[in-house]
Amino acid sequence: MVFRCQRDSWARQFTTRVVSCRAAELRPEGGGEPVRGFQVVLEDTILFPEGGGQPDDRGLIGDVPVLRVTRRGSEAVHFVPAALEPGAEVLLSLDWERRFDHMQQHSGQHLISAIAEQMFGFKTTSWELGRQRSVIELDTPSVTAEQVEALERSLNEKIRDRVPVTVRELAADDPEVETVRSRGLPDDHVGPVRVVDIKGIDSNLCCGTHVSNLSDLQVIKLLGVEKGKKNKTNLVFLAGNRVLKSIEQSHSTEKALTSLLKNGPGEHVEAVKRLQSSVKLLQKNNLNLLRDIAVLIARDFKSKPAPKQLFVLHRKEGDSEFMNIIANEIGTEETLLFLTVGDEKEAGLFLLAGPVEAVENLGPRVAELLGGKGAGKRGRFQGKAAKMSRRGEVQALLQEFISNQNPGA
Repeated sequence: MVFRCQRDSWARQFTTRVVSCRAAELRPEGGGEPVRGFQVVLEDTILFPEGGGQPDDRGLIGDVPVLRVTRRGSEAVHFVPAALEPGAEVLLSLDWERRFDHMQQHSGQHLISAIAEQMFGFKTTSWELGRQRSVIELDTPSVTAEQVEALERSLNEKIRDRVPVTVRELAADDPEVETVRSRGLPDDHVGPVRVVDIKGIDSNLCCGTHVSNLSDLQVIKLLGVEKGKKNKTNLVFLAGNRVLKSIEQSHSTEKALTSLLKNGPGEHVEAVKRLQSSVKLLQKNNLNLLRDIAVLIARDFKSKPAPKQLFVLHRKEGDSEFMNIIANEIGTEETLLFLTVGDEKEAGLFLLAGPVEAVENLGPRVAELLGGKGAGKRGRFQGKAAKMSRRGEVQALLQEFISNQNPGA
């Protein structure tokens, strides 16, 4: 069946009747618990069910939101949160912004695929209409920057030429179907097939919704290429309003950087490079200072007349290397060390070091108390801690362990 949305991609409202309504569940796209609702079939629809690489539409049936539209054989199934009465006349309203975006990206893909094959022999093997950008998989191991530039120039020339885009229907057994570019029909396809023609450029079997003239695309921007599957290249693009939104976002970022860096857009890259160099130098100096502090802390502990069997230290600034330097300097043959770094109210790192048998026994219990995970070998057990505020409980556990080891002390 060919739906009203496929015969008239520009229709934003449509009156039809409810054919059936049955209880069902919908699994959210991002995962999570299924949503209870109803699957509704209408006599006809302007809401496109997903297909041909194009996502489904959104809209309203009366005042009931449509959360998903899928195709089931010759039917379009609308998932809604409230039941609708079979036989009732209803008004469909389309989320036009979403639909027109999909029309621009989908027609853009047809144009790109056709011109890429004409100019360079690159055949399209698949494509994806993403939420932020779209990707065409080309059957070639590489595409040069010069080819991308030439392709983009040709695409936008076609858009400026205002080339018509038309849709026609053919019987599935019409011999002409075999002459039209296609990646095949779904196994459950029924009824006539649709051919989308870009005059003088391309004819392609397609079930999606399209613009009526290439000028409706406004502009196409090729963002570049990425390595695809074996011997394939992914071409990333934006069409129409997505290009305008990208420019707006880039301009906002540029303005913010101009304010932060106190220079013009042409100087941003060099300014950031200088900042990166400064940060790297500061980080290197900071690490050197932390190493020196770790050595001093360890030497101070060892200089005391009668060093304790337990050494506990917490420091907000530090890392695993800082803690291990302290452990190396103090030595762990006789002393049990419990070291932590990080914010007391947030997550951090811990190190338990000391006699091998003691650490093997206490390490997992320390990690459990701190709400973290860790691993260890040869007298050291370290990991991440989610509950740094429980360090006192760990210290009590370790003190009790030492007391039990030395009952006469």
